[in-house]
Amino acid sequence: MGRDVPALTFTRDDRRRFRDRTRASLDVLARMLREARFDADWPRVGLEIELNLVDGTARPVMRGSEVLEAIADPAWSSELGRFNLEINIPPRRLTEGGPDTWEEEIRKALNHAEEKAAAIGAHLVMIGTLPTLEREDVNRGALSENPRYHLLNDQIFAARGEDLLIEIDGVERLRTYADTITPEAACTSTQFHLQVAPEQFAAYWNAAQAIAGVQVALAANSPFLFGKELWSETRIPLFEQTTDTRPDEIKVQGVRPRVWFGERWITSVFDLFEENTRYFPALLPLCEDEDPEETLDRGETPHLAELTLHNGTVYRWNRPVYAVVDGVPHLRVENRVLPAGPTVADVMSNGAFYYGLVRALVDEGRPVWTRMSFAAAEENLHTAARRGIDAELFWPGTGQVPATELVLRRLLPLAHRGLEALGLDAQWREPLLGIVEQRCVAARNGAVWQAEMFHHLHDIAHLDRPAALRRMTGQYIDFMHLNAPAHTWPVE
Repeated sequence: MGRDVPALTFTRDDRRRFRDRTRASLDVLARMLREARFDADWPRVGLEIELNLVDGTARPVMRGSEVLEAIADPAWSSELGRFNLEINIPPRRLTEGGPDTWEEEIRKALNHAEEKAAAIGAHLVMIGTLPTLEREDVNRGALSENPRYHLLNDQIFAARGEDLLIEIDGVERLRTYADTITPEAACTSTQFHLQVAPEQFAAYWNAAQAIAGVQVALAANSPFLFGKELWSETRIPLFEQTTDTRPDEIKVQGVRPRVWFGERWITSVFDLFEENTRYFPALLPLCEDEDPEETLDRGETPHLAELTLHNGTVYRWNRPVYAVVDGVPHLRVENRVLPAGPTVADVMSNGAFYYGLVRALVDEGRPVWTRMSFAAAEENLHTAARRGIDAELFWPGTGQVPATELVLRRLLPLAHRGLEALGLDAQWREPLLGIVEQRCVAARNGAVWQAEMFHHLHDIAHLDRPAALRRMTGQYIDFMHLNAPAHTWPVE
């Protein structure tokens, strides 16, 4: 959502006014798209990473605001839970300084934050869901002090009218209720941003949707939640359930969920903003003073505040972003499907695979989304979340195929081609995509290592479940700092 908001109560007039302003902003966006008013030169990439805070025993620690104060860097911000933080890595051209420079920048920022956090008894962990997090850790008291999260919590539960059911059937079964959205804080992600020209946005978004399942299969890193072993990427069903504003009766009527894969391939970025406005009522109907049409008539760039705020409360796995930098507007695809971690090396390889593959798919003469149903892409996402790197996925021309085979035979060569088109020569590509290749050869990612390490400690070393999860998480943190890709981690 990205914007601080005051704590207040909304009136019916607030909601009516916000709807009118959002629709007016949508009209202005359509005019801007027609008049080609967007920055399309030197496309940039960006990265956000959400992290957990733990104590010396690998248990969650509720000290987010104190750690933020200690870090004292505007790149860092609070997240939903008091045991979460987020870093926003400054945007850059993909070839600027080379991937090594970007990786060094990220590691330097994380190491600095870890040093400051450790001084006050906390440590940072990049992991999709924290294995040591327990159900009692995600009550209202664990909600971030930031007023926007309390306001969002109140609005979601006002829309639901009842407590939230979290139900996930995986290796084990989880069924519990929550009276706040704080369980959503268990989900920590890596978000890749890609700036694109308006006329290319639909192709890049469609490509990102088509490969979402492949991304999750390769990078799954969230097998544990509240002491249960569930899906390889438990983040996916957990996030879908914890931000759901619909009681059961509304679900069966076909009302769309706010965590949404979508339902069709698009022809313009306008399609996504228009769907958000048409299908989803406002959660935070806050209006700004700017009149976007008057601003545009003056030759200035409107911020479309109501439209962008509303867009931030519809949680697409690939989200459209409209932003204004130095008075110039641009559009980005925000890729949100991946978990945090396990290491910066893994994150960089996941990014290289994503950026290269979407570019190659966009350049194909017969795009994959013209040969693949949208429903198949969505099914791939949930199959990959459940099965991880062992998933079998659908791909045009191959049918159902193991994810590792699909990547090694079909998609890695495309990713190389796409990165080459983006200006990365073989010296840069090989180390990054080589991690993806070896991950597929070994059929091992973060989720596989976590499960194997837990069972080694629990089933063979006979530690009880909480002790095994703490020990495993502690070992994970040690390996994370070594920055060796997760497929190389031993189980011992």
